[in-house]
Amino acid sequence: MTKDEKQHLDKVAAIGCVLCHLLGTPGSPSEIHHPRKGTGMGQRGNHYDAIPLCPEHHRGSSGIHGMGVKAFTKHYDIDEAGMLHITRRLVAHNDHLSVGWRKSTQVD
Repeated sequence: MTKDEKQHLDKVAAIGCVLCHLLGTPGSPSEIHHPRKGTGMGQRGNHYDAIPLCPEHHRGSSGIHGMGVKAFTKHYDIDEAGMLHITRRLVAHNDHLSVGWRKSTQVD
């Protein structure tokens, strides 16, 4: 993993679960989900296509791996592409908010 990929994944994780956000409970801790569309079996997707999901929506019984992608998409009425689009918008929004931000220096 490159330094840029690591920084991107940190930004994605900082958003919190994108599905919880859509369901009205933003800010839940997240894990990184790598959509596998277009990749071979057992291969992880591109780090820049990562989606933040809480443990339940990632690995739990109501999660994308617990239910399977098709059932998850039908149940929540959003697919991986839709969640990725929202994730990218939130990352871009957070980047925009941090422009010009700097830590204040302590005055002695």
